[in-house]
Amino acid sequence: MDTAFLSRIQFAFTVAFHYIYPPLSIGLGIVMVIMEAQYLRTGKEAYAQMTRFWIKIFALIFGIGVATGIVMEFEFGTNWAVYSRYVGDIFGSALAAEGIFAFALESGFLGILLFGWNRVSRRVHFFSTIMVAMGSMFSAIWIVVANSWQQTPAGFRIEGKGIHARAVITDFWAMVFNPSSVERLSHVLLGSFLAGSFLVLSVNAYYLLRNRHVEIARKGFKIALVVATIASLLQLFSGHKSADGVAHNQPAKLAAFEGHYEASAVADMYLLGWVDTQKQEVSGLKIPKGLSFLLYQDFNKPVTGLNAFKKEDQPKAVNFVFQTYHLMVAIGMTLIALTLLASFLWWKGNLFEQRWLLQIFAWSVLLPQLANQLGWYSAEVGRQPWVVYGLLRTSDALSQSLKASQVIFSLVLFTLVYILLFGLFVYLLNKKIKHGPTDDYSGDYSDDIPDYSKRDNPILQ
Repeated sequence: MDTAFLSRIQFAFTVAFHYIYPPLSIGLGIVMVIMEAQYLRTGKEAYAQMTRFWIKIFALIFGIGVATGIVMEFEFGTNWAVYSRYVGDIFGSALAAEGIFAFALESGFLGILLFGWNRVSRRVHFFSTIMVAMGSMFSAIWIVVANSWQQTPAGFRIEGKGIHARAVITDFWAMVFNPSSVERLSHVLLGSFLAGSFLVLSVNAYYLLRNRHVEIARKGFKIALVVATIASLLQLFSGHKSADGVAHNQPAKLAAFEGHYEASAVADMYLLGWVDTQKQEVSGLKIPKGLSFLLYQDFNKPVTGLNAFKKEDQPKAVNFVFQTYHLMVAIGMTLIALTLLASFLWWKGNLFEQRWLLQIFAWSVLLPQLANQLGWYSAEVGRQPWVVYGLLRTSDALSQSLKASQVIFSLVLFTLVYILLFGLFVYLLNKKIKHGPTDDYSGDYSDDIPDYSKRDNPILQ
């Protein structure tokens, strides 16, 4: 098999596995901040217990995320040496900023978060929770900045030629605020908030269905539902803004998203369909002229299609990009519907009597994860054949001495190790969930029970 294709498969596999964990930690960090704020506001032990429980889950996710993220940095050198040289100045700045401002902040306060509950004051512990949540978001900022620069390069000049060419920063802030970074960052963060909040919704729905930790589960479910509802609605606007940016900055990618081939023509918007790349046709359910209206608020405005570009500059896997993009959008709309329905039932006062809905929420944790993965696939595959858009082709970015057999061998090893890691993660997560948020479960937590937290928790004394 082709070495470049195998290397792409290997990197996609390692990134996809790693990308399970950072969105969970970012979203969970926000939910934990709200939970602990409620504990400080009300003094109710139920909020303290749920916060301590989710801190343990957060630590597990953080640990696996760090372990899986390191692998990608090695792959830059082993598989993509030309690419590493080309973007080294850009990525070096962004990743250094991530290490200084994000990872150090997050990991530094994580120790207080984990072990300081009975050793520091309530306010210091709450401050640590905020810092850990901010650290996880800062990490996303710098990673998204680096990746967005690949999509829409800015603030640089090229030195050298051929395989020795490299991009050098001329304007750091132009590099940071490149044309797509802000839009893509908002999209990533909102997707992360959905991943974390739906994990909390899923676990609490599981408890409610089994009549365990009922009061804690109800309170936790409501907190997560507020976060998920706001994030899902904002994601709709963020996604639209991001699509507008792609239409302006990467028109070939947008054409692949919608399977639009004509060089300049009014474009339909497909709700679902299938792209016949040989005939350059799409069959499916569509809104006539819908894409033209969505992009330009004009049903008769032409949209740039794939045939406006040279054959070698067009994305090759058009149907794959079309399917991943539309599945991501479909899941996003499903999340909006779920959260709005649950919010309406909460307002009506009978949310927790709807067991069928709790069953859906118990499995819904998979939906934001799928949407995040599909969004990443559509963005990265849609960028092809460029690894740095318009500047460096993926086929030219490969390590010159790399052999296909080496990539296959390492891919098999990575697969085995990641299967073991994922199995360990699921086992430990399941064990913690089954144990529950209370050390000694003895029934429901009622608002009528007196607050014994000052007696049990020295930090309140």
